[in-house]
Amino acid sequence: MSKTPVVQCPHCGKSVEWSAESRFRPFCSERCKLIDLGQWASESYRLPDNTVPDQFEEPSGHA
Repeated sequence: MSKTPVVQCPHCGKSVEWSAESRFRPFCSERCKLIDLGQWASESYRLPDNTVPDQFEEPSGHA
């Protein structure tokens, strides 16, 4: 018999079983899921842009 995997809630860190009974997985609750969704919607999560713009490149839409 295999053991149900346990993950940490991405928002609060609480342990959550990864199973069909865990409705909000990987989150522990609807509250944590909605907080995370709100952070995406408000653009709180961002990836750094470390590229250096080419000074001779035309802006988008211009040939």
